[in-house]
Amino acid sequence: MAAIVKSKKACTVNPLKMSQPIGGALAFMGMRGAMPLLHGSQGCTSFGLVLFVRHFREAIPLQTTAMSEVATVLGGFENVEQAVLNIVEKTKPELIGICSTGVTEVKGDDLKGFVQQIRTRHPELGGVEIVQCATPDFAGAFQDGWAKAVTAMIEEMVISPEPAIRDPRRINVLPGCHVTPGDIDELRALFEDFGLVPNFLPDLSGSLDGHIPEDFTPTTLGGTGPEEVRAMAHAGWTLAIGEQMRGAAEALEARAGVPFRLFERLTGLAPCDELMAFLSQISGKPVPVRYRRQRGQLVDAMLDAHFHIGGRKLAIGAEPDLLFALVSALGEVGGEVACAVTTTTSAILAQVPCEEVLLGDLEDLEAGAKDADILITHSHGRQASARLHIPHFRIGIPMFDTLGAAHLVTVGYRGTRDLLFAVGNMLMHHHQSHTPGPEDWRDAWPEPSAISHQTVQELVP
Repeated sequence: MAAIVKSKKACTVNPLKMSQPIGGALAFMGMRGAMPLLHGSQGCTSFGLVLFVRHFREAIPLQTTAMSEVATVLGGFENVEQAVLNIVEKTKPELIGICSTGVTEVKGDDLKGFVQQIRTRHPELGGVEIVQCATPDFAGAFQDGWAKAVTAMIEEMVISPEPAIRDPRRINVLPGCHVTPGDIDELRALFEDFGLVPNFLPDLSGSLDGHIPEDFTPTTLGGTGPEEVRAMAHAGWTLAIGEQMRGAAEALEARAGVPFRLFERLTGLAPCDELMAFLSQISGKPVPVRYRRQRGQLVDAMLDAHFHIGGRKLAIGAEPDLLFALVSALGEVGGEVACAVTTTTSAILAQVPCEEVLLGDLEDLEAGAKDADILITHSHGRQASARLHIPHFRIGIPMFDTLGAAHLVTVGYRGTRDLLFAVGNMLMHHHQSHTPGPEDWRDAWPEPSAISHQTVQELVP
């Protein structure tokens, strides 16, 4: 059980966390034909847009209500209404996801009331899904905004069937924000190998996986469609990945009666075993041979990796669910946590297998990493890594100085194996680069002409 400690600094010096609005916006980007809309100033949107473009290296659909100082004081209904009408006219979206920001939340804009009023005034928008969620910058963090957006889509679009019709082969999957498009592809293949039909909400693998579309579209390239969200009421089970998705799974169960199973992590041997047993149970099929082989490979990888990760001190900074997965998986091969820093409160933090988890920033992470062997966080940790002269393993969002961030896989047997190899290799290479080799030995000895009896006694113990 970890003790949760909050930093007492007067300000955040080097932020680790990102805000709720862009977390919510990313969730909406996992929907087909979607246009995320931030209700706030243009700066709020531009910063998020740059962050996503650098991370995914793709065109990012993101709009703003462009609130000025005067509009903020007087109220933002007209800005929201005009933004929605412009988006519908120019981009023809299937879904508009509206996230509030700090400035409009402080003003107290009633986004839900705004949407209802827009619906009343413009019945022609009946074919467009409009979903709103409150995501102020001054509270929570990235994964909170993601969770709120997913919950809002469920509450807005899922309708309980009468009578309830269940298809036991269909499963709903609610991935947390730490689940990459590559992870979703890995999980989809796994579920389909058990004969199940997965429905992901949201599905970033369809929209931000780096594929080139046949035709240009101003909205998202793919993802989960509104009709697929409505069909979630007919599934036999819901799988939630990460504690952050508990609320969304509970909302779906309350609205449609679909039972859920929460997997706090899918990185590591034990949680993957639990997932396989659950899928075998609900599908009635044995675990395919390929996954039995992958399990054996992971066990062997854990044996190999523990020689290089075991006893090494790790400094990790990440969102709560990702932090829990990393600390747990690396701890299982002997990694020791020198410092664990996260962004927001979560029930999962108490289960992180280390002595203390700090709610802080990258300055706190750097201070706690002075005796660490490796720094594990997103790309903004690169300066701290350089100052501390320790390797930097990049994971999470943003990763703007690494190619293929969207395709990183850390779930399942294979993803866990690759994670252990990547971290172990980085530690191994750093250790070797600081270990004197044969070519360095002569530097420790003086020239032969300068050797005396006393010199030999000093050099040879």
